[in-house]
Amino acid sequence: MKFTDIKKMPKDELNKKLEDLKTELMKLNAQIAVGTTPKNTKQVRDIKRSLAKIETLRQQTFEKQVKALKEKKYKSL
Repeated sequence: MKFTDIKKMPKDELNKKLEDLKTELMKLNAQIAVGTTPKNTKQVRDIKRSLAKIETLRQQTFEKQVKALKEKKYKSL
């Protein structure tokens, strides 16, 4: 999943995708722990990367919101 695609997603859809990816990763990790080899071993790495991209975007938007609130607070003083 590309970062530009993630940026275009609405917030609720992004949260749903995050939960789906976490669930899928948990299932794959359980398979690995039991000893079965997943069909696609690269899939674990791809899921982790997608999770990191989503978390990065969430952190960036949070930082923007905090910055905007601080600027608003200081302008009112």
